[in-house]
Amino acid sequence: MVNKVLSAGRKSSLFFMLALASCTSTQTQTQSQQTQAAMEQKKEKTNPLLAEWTEPYGGVPAFDKMNLSDLKPAVEKGMALQLAEVEAIANNTNPATFENTIVPLEKAGQELSRALTYYGIWSSNMSSPEFRAIQAELAPQLSDFRSKISQNEKLFQRIKAVYENAQKNPLPADQQRVVQLVYEDFAMEGANLDAAAKARYAAINKELSSLYTDFSNNVLADEENYVTYLTKDQLSGLPESFIKAAAKAAADRGQEGKYAVTNTRSSMDQFLTYSDERALREKVWNTYYSRADNGDKYDNNANIAKILELRDERVALLGQDNYAEWRLQNRMAKTPDRAMDLMNAVWPAALARVKEEVADMQAVADASGKKITIAPWDYRYYAEKVRKQKYDLNSDEVKQYLQLDNLTQALFFTAGELFNFKFTPVPEGAVPVFQEDVKVWEVTDKTTGAHIGLWYLDPFARQGKRSGAWATTYRSHTTFDGKKTVLASNNSNFVKPAPGEPLLISWDDATTFFHEFGHALHFFASKVKYPTLNSGVRDYTEFHSQLLERWLSTDKVINQFLKHHKTGEVMPASLVAKIKKASTFNQGFTTTEFLASALMDMKYHTVDPTGIDPDKFERETLAALNMPKEVVMRHRSPHFGHVFSGEGYAAGYYGYLWADVLTSDAAEAFEEAPSGFYDKEVAAKLVKYLFAPRNSMDPAEAYRLFRGRDAKIDALMRDRGFPVPGQQTK
Repeated sequence: MVNKVLSAGRKSSLFFMLALASCTSTQTQTQSQQTQAAMEQKKEKTNPLLAEWTEPYGGVPAFDKMNLSDLKPAVEKGMALQLAEVEAIANNTNPATFENTIVPLEKAGQELSRALTYYGIWSSNMSSPEFRAIQAELAPQLSDFRSKISQNEKLFQRIKAVYENAQKNPLPADQQRVVQLVYEDFAMEGANLDAAAKARYAAINKELSSLYTDFSNNVLADEENYVTYLTKDQLSGLPESFIKAAAKAAADRGQEGKYAVTNTRSSMDQFLTYSDERALREKVWNTYYSRADNGDKYDNNANIAKILELRDERVALLGQDNYAEWRLQNRMAKTPDRAMDLMNAVWPAALARVKEEVADMQAVADASGKKITIAPWDYRYYAEKVRKQKYDLNSDEVKQYLQLDNLTQALFFTAGELFNFKFTPVPEGAVPVFQEDVKVWEVTDKTTGAHIGLWYLDPFARQGKRSGAWATTYRSHTTFDGKKTVLASNNSNFVKPAPGEPLLISWDDATTFFHEFGHALHFFASKVKYPTLNSGVRDYTEFHSQLLERWLSTDKVINQFLKHHKTGEVMPASLVAKIKKASTFNQGFTTTEFLASALMDMKYHTVDPTGIDPDKFERETLAALNMPKEVVMRHRSPHFGHVFSGEGYAAGYYGYLWADVLTSDAAEAFEEAPSGFYDKEVAAKLVKYLFAPRNSMDPAEAYRLFRGRDAKIDALMRDRGFPVPGQQTK
């Protein structure tokens, strides 16, 4: 999420994964009463959101049959069906084995998984007040459901028996890894606690589920409720493409003749970069960065305090000193100290660069006669002017070569070169979609023509869609119960252009587009047998997507796809040279705004949160870090959805930097290869060791197999133009 928001990866526990992941078929044969009951329930079901997905393409979601009135009963029925399956596993009287315990657990929950696919669409892509009311009712029910699985004593004892037997008599490698991950997930969720502690643990999870929902909906409410409207005399400096899109956004909101700056990152970022109206820049900046921090019914500060206290209490039940210690034990970093060491190694260089950048911007402002001191709402605006001055690089000029349709083709070309994938448009109407702007492509093997899956693209911002960009799966690849092909999606928030106008995006947005497609390729490349192995390690899965960003600036992509939207001419070599020369430009701002959020996340989760005041804690922590007054956290606490709308990135936002170390190091492996970024041998190793295995092997070992050694921080520092530790600067 830069707004690489909530990219798909491992959820906070197996139990959440069981509820949300694409699982395979239903319970294997057993004579238990629970299985019989489950089968009877399945026969009765008529809810379209529970129905098995039918052809074409191995079965696809029935998005054309989505009716909000079906959602709550579908989720409730799906939970009941899965609990019956789990009870059947737990009450099996035969000695626990991989085949009679782990395999049926991997298969459980197909109906619920389908229902939650639709739930996820309503939540992320097309939310409404009616949905949010249902979401508020379902959140605690889903929490109870997960607790009933994680705290099923009979089930855990069977899992534990399989795990202990596997320690003595190892299973095949993929089965051994599944058993390890399943056991660790149950243990991390308190399966070893006594009855009283389990009850409190479940109660905490239930309360947290409602707080997460409230937090997320509060942010969305402020994004929907706050729009800055401009008049024609307030458009100075704004690009034509932005003006046309802003006019359409205003008209869509009943404000014909005005221009709307919506309260989303893509709209805010463009306005702050180009608008000559300083007072309006300040207003737009304050509106965006004060989301859910306005002292009204949508304020999230009380939610944050309660979330932190409950998380701390919950991990204390497990004997952990703090939430971060618990969270990182199965991540690549392993401990909060290791994560902090990495961030602290980069932070001083980032601060030093910010000081230089601000000095450059202040000089430009002074030279133009502006009697101002650079403030946060000036940073993007004057950075753009410095970029033009230092590198003769105009961001709006670059945008003329970045048309979304061409960039989409660039994604497909890159996938073909590295992964041997071919993307073919699915005829309109052949596959149901949940919104008319969603387009679908079939993914096949270029050589054999074998079907791999479908790729859905939902590119435009709209009311009810959360901000940012993300990737997700509707169905993951597995082979243990019949081959399942991949259904994956990418979701963006580009401002929809006026009719007949091309959609031109910034270089940063194009980079993010490649990034999120990297997640999709990670899904499509999967070669694992069991669903659990499709899970991700949060500070590792971002590596794959961050690495794919590098192909945007390769010669083959530039020469074929970065063409002027009017003339069709390829981006000139002189402009490409400017872009590459300026690649380390503004890295002080970019690194500092990110690291401030990552450090804040880790600080929140390593202190005693009793009586914490998030507003005060944020201010005091940033002051202690010497945060420059001209830069703000990328995600201020009240709208830090990565961390407080769920647990996927809680105590884990540092993971983008951890992954960036791997990214920079891996990119140098391509740079050193005979054919550069299109070297077939290095690409084959990339797919074999880093993409196809998913979580079937330890990430650190997988990286060593690819690179021949562990990653080093040196390449990251070079990429950002920072001094490399231990090397003298000239």
